[in-house]
Amino acid sequence: MNIIADLHMHTMVSNHAFNTVTEMARRACELGMFAAALTDHGPSMPDAPHPWYFYNMTTLPSRIEGIWLLKGVEANVRGTDGSLDIEPQEFERMQLDWVIASIHSDTLCPSLSEDEATQLWLNVAQSPYVDCIGHSEQQNYRYDYDLVTKAFAKNHKVVELNGNSVNVRRDGIPNMKLLLAACLKNGCHIALDTDAHSTTQLQGNMPPLLAMLEEMQFPQELVVNATRQNLVNELKLHGRICAEYIGGEIL
Repeated sequence: MNIIADLHMHTMVSNHAFNTVTEMARRACELGMFAAALTDHGPSMPDAPHPWYFYNMTTLPSRIEGIWLLKGVEANVRGTDGSLDIEPQEFERMQLDWVIASIHSDTLCPSLSEDEATQLWLNVAQSPYVDCIGHSEQQNYRYDYDLVTKAFAKNHKVVELNGNSVNVRRDGIPNMKLLLAACLKNGCHIALDTDAHSTTQLQGNMPPLLAMLEEMQFPQELVVNATRQNLVNELKLHGRICAEYIGGEIL
């Protein structure tokens, strides 16, 4: 399987990452990517950019260093009610291309019970602003994969398989396979993402994910970043304006 877009990456705007937008885009292009999503951390993360950064992403071109640039954010889930650290009126003003919702212990709590985590994700599934569910395989936030992936599929939320988790959240690796199995059973779309915090990770974080999909014989049609058409179809499904000009290139 080919991966044609990395839909989760960070730049040095998030101070624990190490490369610029241009450097990340250039490296993604060198690796054969068609598109990449710029998804720095939402404002409640300790070293996140100021909210103005996300408003000002309109100053960036849609195409840079030979690839399409999706302007996005990795928003933080702040409670079991599914609230995020970007308010609905802010999402309306920002007009982002790709929104990931993730749990980070710095912005929520060290752990949740399975019932609490399940309710959290069921609430996030209802958000009209969220496109993708970030690294939700974490062991300390384990949830009912079967129940929740049904809700994700119904509400067109893409479940991420996160390459950085293989390095820093290894206790969740067995959960990835269980989550993938639930996605396959319930027809839930997934994305393979590096969550790269450096240009080196753009290359190194993807192979373990591809190996996992090959082992499970996961079908290409459920992987939103496996083909250009899959990606454009997903963006259209989410009502993202960028689908028009990105889709124009492949027609």
